[in-house]
Amino acid sequence: MNSKIKKTVSNIFVVMLSPLYFLYFVTGAFSKKNSIAGYSQLLSLVPGKFGSYCRIAFYRVTMKFCHFDCVIGFATIFSQRDTEIGKGVYIGPQCNIGMCKIGDDSLIASGVHIMSGSGQHNFSDLEKPIQQQGGVYTRIEIGEDSWIGNGALIMANVGKKCIIGAGSVVTKDVADYSVMVGNPAKLIQTRQ
Repeated sequence: MNSKIKKTVSNIFVVMLSPLYFLYFVTGAFSKKNSIAGYSQLLSLVPGKFGSYCRIAFYRVTMKFCHFDCVIGFATIFSQRDTEIGKGVYIGPQCNIGMCKIGDDSLIASGVHIMSGSGQHNFSDLEKPIQQQGGVYTRIEIGEDSWIGNGALIMANVGKKCIIGAGSVVTKDVADYSVMVGNPAKLIQTRQ
């Protein structure tokens, strides 16, 4: 679709969803927790292209940045506002996306989990339940023109022009141009 037409359609959806933004910001004022996850769950259930445009419009207003020229698949849920989605990004269905920055032209396949780092849960105090020990959220970066395969778990930064194999678990930062597979993900070749 022509970029100007796509932007126009996206802007129409932004206006169309204005009552939802109002509700989101009002409920957010009374809640100390990040309420984007609940709205994300609701919007994730809207099917087809219509649903993708609804999700993009909502995230353009509520996230740190969401380019109008991207695709966000059915049943994909975002849990953090401090997220950026670049131009030409494709995010497949049934993904869980935490605090991250996804570079331009990246492909995120179905069922990918991008966590907010690997330190979200502390577990050092045996006298206290894990769920009460807190943790640290880290913003994960996916470099431009990278491809994350189906069912991958991403807990560390991925460089530009990388390929992460289906089902791989990324626990350490990945250098640019790397092809990584396995659990934990290991370098099998570079694209240079």
